[in-house]
Amino acid sequence: MNPERIVAEFPAPEFRGAQRQALRDIRDAFEAGNDVVLVRAPTGSGKSLLARAIMGCARRVEDADPVDPTGAYYTTPQVSQLDDVAEDDLLDDLKLIRGKSNYTCILPGEEDTPVDRAPCARERGYDCAVKHRCPYFSDRAIASSREFAAMTLAYFMRTAGSEVFRKRDVCVIDEAHGLAEWAEMYATIDLNDRTVPVWEDVRVPDVDGDPDAAVSFAEHLVRTCESAKDELLGQDELTPEEAAERDRLQELISELNWFVEDYNDPESATTWVVDSEARSASEQSSGRSPRDADDQSVTVKPMDPERYLKHTVWDRANKFALLSATILDKEAFCRSVGLDPSNVALVDVEHTFPLENRPIYDVAQGKMTYEERDQTLPKLAETVVRVMAHHPDEKGIVHAHSYDIAEKLASRLDDFGVGDRVRTHDSDTRDAELERWKATDSPEVFVAVKMEEALDLKYDLGRWQVLCKAPFLNTNDSRVAARLADGQWAWYYRTALQTVIQGCGRVVRAPDDHGATYVADSSILDLFERARTDMPPWFRDQVDAMTQPALPEPDPAAALAGISGEIDQVEPTYAGESSTASSASTDASEQLTGSDDRDGGGRSSRSGSPLADVWDGE
Repeated sequence: MNPERIVAEFPAPEFRGAQRQALRDIRDAFEAGNDVVLVRAPTGSGKSLLARAIMGCARRVEDADPVDPTGAYYTTPQVSQLDDVAEDDLLDDLKLIRGKSNYTCILPGEEDTPVDRAPCARERGYDCAVKHRCPYFSDRAIASSREFAAMTLAYFMRTAGSEVFRKRDVCVIDEAHGLAEWAEMYATIDLNDRTVPVWEDVRVPDVDGDPDAAVSFAEHLVRTCESAKDELLGQDELTPEEAAERDRLQELISELNWFVEDYNDPESATTWVVDSEARSASEQSSGRSPRDADDQSVTVKPMDPERYLKHTVWDRANKFALLSATILDKEAFCRSVGLDPSNVALVDVEHTFPLENRPIYDVAQGKMTYEERDQTLPKLAETVVRVMAHHPDEKGIVHAHSYDIAEKLASRLDDFGVGDRVRTHDSDTRDAELERWKATDSPEVFVAVKMEEALDLKYDLGRWQVLCKAPFLNTNDSRVAARLADGQWAWYYRTALQTVIQGCGRVVRAPDDHGATYVADSSILDLFERARTDMPPWFRDQVDAMTQPALPEPDPAAALAGISGEIDQVEPTYAGESSTASSASTDASEQLTGSDDRDGGGRSSRSGSPLADVWDGE
């Protein structure tokens, strides 16, 4: 790697904000001998351009010995982030490769068949006459030979050990703050009648909380899977469904063998937790034995999978740059992903967006924990109506956190009479409804679930947003419960803070952009207090500038004025607004925020036990 090239490799014609200084700081960090550089860059700082400049420092073929790794990888866990890279003309020298299922066969009669189910995957010894033109194999060949290859983190991890995508000199991971969580998710093994083709052929023992029993079950399941796979491999031709079953069996065998090997390795730092439960109460009441396989679900989960990351990530390049707005604690991050902090540098990129363009407003109505949600939700819905009335002709997004909250909130908004301005989605329609909402010129309000990250609502695509619930991890998850039992509350709050910071960046994407964020859950205010020391300076400034806004009354007509063409009010402002500007606005603010569970400063009071504020099983 030659860090001296980094400024010259920047792909844009000119620098914006703090980009030039960031490149110099990154260069200095690599030249100081660090193998890994964490780049904490706020939303809108052009991380993809910084990534390309870093990749340009990779060793080139003409400067390398035959055994030296050359070139660079770009990878990100977010598919939408990879899509943005694909559409950016400044990054056109990054060759993208996606998984087989994203490509379709070009053979006559197979044009709708994904490549992983094409004749070459179904027929033994099939020699495809047009393989050189196959969209997948063509892209793979080009990406493997180009200096810069780009792919999702899932594909990157899956190709570990591949002779096609071998070790390179540099790897850049964008949106890297959740790397440990993504690794845990990829390494998790879900075993049930939907994921295991031979599930009905095995007897599921009681393995709940017992990794030793899970290992024995995994070894038995591997033998059953291998027998079924060998039977399929003995056939000359498979149907698409049989090909899918064969591939799933092979994938399952690899996953289970990895678990057994890692669990039995005394040098592995990974801790495994095991959950086993009945599929549903209705199935249990059907008269079948509680241990019937089709009634059961077993999940094997790793915690801090250092060895998994070493194999799938850290062995794949000589030097790494990890980019994110929310790598909040260097030491904790390094521990979670198996890095030595002494070999890792943290580079902070300055936030150059004006503070007044990215305000956070306190409109908290109480807690949205499961126990208190029914009491808080009606007040939250009324608050959303008031925010809609304050932004009658501007599009906004409401981050509902869960489908349960989204459904109940949308129902209450409909009861208020503002349903004509509200768009919702479910798990099957999220992408399609998001694109329809972004494409419309109408000031619709999108009630969204899990869209706090990798969503670009620049300028009029989104001028305001509401955070409905503190995004704490599910405490019923065995990994979360184990960490909290171990006292890892700082990790718990830090993880939630990451999501809040990511969410706050959705509606302000450029120095001349502006957008307001309304915090409607008092547990988020408590989170700001608990995790203050983990905040990047630029976000701490936003929190310190937080005020309570003077919002209009919950008037459905005013909230719908933008779609009815009857707007007759002052445009909303985005600088800090005092809730005490007049006695009328003071009364409105008191009505908005309420007096219970709050201290005199407008912040939520802190309970003596962390559980009281955040323990939530949803």
